[in-house]
Amino acid sequence: MSDQLKSLVERPVFVYLTDGRTLVGQLMGYDQATNVILGQTHERIFSPTEPMKSVPIGVYVIRGETIAIIGELDEELDEATDYDNMLVDPLDPIKL
Repeated sequence: MSDQLKSLVERPVFVYLTDGRTLVGQLMGYDQATNVILGQTHERIFSPTEPMKSVPIGVYVIRGETIAIIGELDEELDEATDYDNMLVDPLDPIKL
């Protein structure tokens, strides 16, 4: 997977972790074990009773074994999404 990340360096990415957390940020780097470094990172916290919260984290290092999904974030689509009126259940953790 680390070869596929090469095209995403310095681009905004979406990361879904095995513990159910959702992060967005700029991919700053990665290694052969798919450990990644995100900059300008925000955790998105979803709730069925409150609008999505975006919690700024800053620079964040993620162990590759905790990444379930990583991909390019479509900034135009993301900006057009009305997160203030989105009430959804958070994603469940992934059991490996």
